[in-house]
Amino acid sequence: MADDIKADKTVDLKGQVCPYTFVRSKLAIEKMELGQVLEVIFDHKPAIENVPKSMENEGQKLLKIEQTGEKEWHVFIRKDREKKKA
Repeated sequence: MADDIKADKTVDLKGQVCPYTFVRSKLAIEKMELGQVLEVIFDHKPAIENVPKSMENEGQKLLKIEQTGEKEWHVFIRKDREKKKA
């Protein structure tokens, strides 16, 4: 597994599909401190492309995508930016 990256929070989104995978990932990372790492677990293949791309568009840093089973991926994202104030 990801021995080199330690997640501060893990969100298991197996069974969830886009766009809920991104929405839930975004809500989770918004509650975290800058520099903390979020691990998100997916089993919905489109989320592996969509969520990291959307997170990077939000200013967060994709650290790693690791496939751990035939249909399971762990995505590690570091919070590099605070939510924009309205």
